[in-house]
Amino acid sequence: MKPLLCLTFLAALSHSFAADTATDIGDRLEIFVDSALIDTMEGATLQLGQPRPEEISMTFDKPWDNCISAAYMTVIKDGGTYCLYYRGGTKAENGIIKAGTEVTCYAESQDGKTWVKPKMGLVAFAGSTDNNIILGPTPRRSSVNFNAMLDDRPGVPAEERYKGVGAGTGREEGLIRFVSPDGIHWKVWSEEIIFDGYKLDSHNVLSWLPAEQCYAIYMRAWSEGGTPGNPKPREAYRTIARSTSKDFKTWSEPVRMQFSGEGKPRNLYSNATMPYFRAPHVLLSMPHRMISEEVVPRAELEAYKTEIRAIANSIGDVMLMSTRDGTTYDRTFMDAFVRPGTERGAWHARSLFASMGIVPTGDAEMSFYVSTNYAIPSHQIRRYSLRTDGFASIHASYNGGTVTTKPIKFSGEKLVLNYWTSAAGRIQVEILDEAGKPLPGYAAGDCDKIIGNEIKRTVTWKGKDNLHELMGRPVRLRFRIVDADLYSLRFER
Repeated sequence: MKPLLCLTFLAALSHSFAADTATDIGDRLEIFVDSALIDTMEGATLQLGQPRPEEISMTFDKPWDNCISAAYMTVIKDGGTYCLYYRGGTKAENGIIKAGTEVTCYAESQDGKTWVKPKMGLVAFAGSTDNNIILGPTPRRSSVNFNAMLDDRPGVPAEERYKGVGAGTGREEGLIRFVSPDGIHWKVWSEEIIFDGYKLDSHNVLSWLPAEQCYAIYMRAWSEGGTPGNPKPREAYRTIARSTSKDFKTWSEPVRMQFSGEGKPRNLYSNATMPYFRAPHVLLSMPHRMISEEVVPRAELEAYKTEIRAIANSIGDVMLMSTRDGTTYDRTFMDAFVRPGTERGAWHARSLFASMGIVPTGDAEMSFYVSTNYAIPSHQIRRYSLRTDGFASIHASYNGGTVTTKPIKFSGEKLVLNYWTSAAGRIQVEILDEAGKPLPGYAAGDCDKIIGNEIKRTVTWKGKDNLHELMGRPVRLRFRIVDADLYSLRFER
């Protein structure tokens, strides 16, 4: 082959290869919780977000709603109403929940900040229905770890608009499925126990995964055992498995999740895995990471009137993980997402459990909820807030940095960024061809400076924002960042 023809052939091959391997992001939102779209970074890093502790959402002081029972929260936003589900139950003399008394309690809010426990009038407790219980004790103890989801997709029967799962005959023997038209009045969907024989003794969470078009349950698992064939884990640590279903009826055999990145295996007591409501192709997880340490001496805990039976020699925090394929958690961040606070009660076993559910609570804000001070009279749920998309960011200091994406294709006509700069900071965006060279009109010098703090800023190049001519073409983006954070991007139609 002659040299010129060879070069032409190689160029054509390179273009074809880039087109075939480019990630098609269409017009979907992309958040920077991992390096899925990142090719190179120089002087920039992925930085974990900083959730802000806000007001106390709830405390527990009722016989059915107390410091030892309240746990395993699910938060759902349905239209203008925020719904919160959590476990209740009668406290036994030995400081644990009396078996068979577990109930599911309900609270609601109109803004996600001020919560009330409505008197539901549905379930009698001590002879009165003057309480916020929506599911009472059952022989199968389904309220031990009940979890709800909103299934409002077109075509879903109205009476099954909400779905839920809870423990079977006990929290170590499978799950029961529930449905509800309104999230308040529930009925058993099937008497069949799924995952019978599995040790599911924590919050097993249910979601619909748009990217896979299936239901998924992310459940308690063990690194070894905890299954019907090997029921007693030995020298095992708590981890996470998942099962999927196309119809809510037939479920796949649970498979343990994989974990990318380095790091010592840790006990993950819960998982709170859910699609992010603004980018549902990315699943976020906020597990409780359990560490075998004792910080607060037992004598001090007794002084707080701690239920001593509930104490274990461990402490915990909340991590942030993500998964795009549904089967492997990305552990870009090994640092804690939520640390125990200044209250001493936060520094003992089973404190800091994050809610299943992240919800918008403002035009530029979203919230999740964390229970802390477990088994102490000061047991509470506190709201934590983040800027919209603010789980993590691409960050560069005043010295500046650059980030270049892998080849992508898009179908939107405008590039929109969620970002925050200092007064001295800025962001500029270049659009590169597949070989990494700036396209005419889209070099850094053509990009109008981006300075400020906006959730939705349209990028312009010499005043031009329409990218119709580049739609469907493999390109790369190069961000030049000075003293700023970039949280997400989207090519909008």
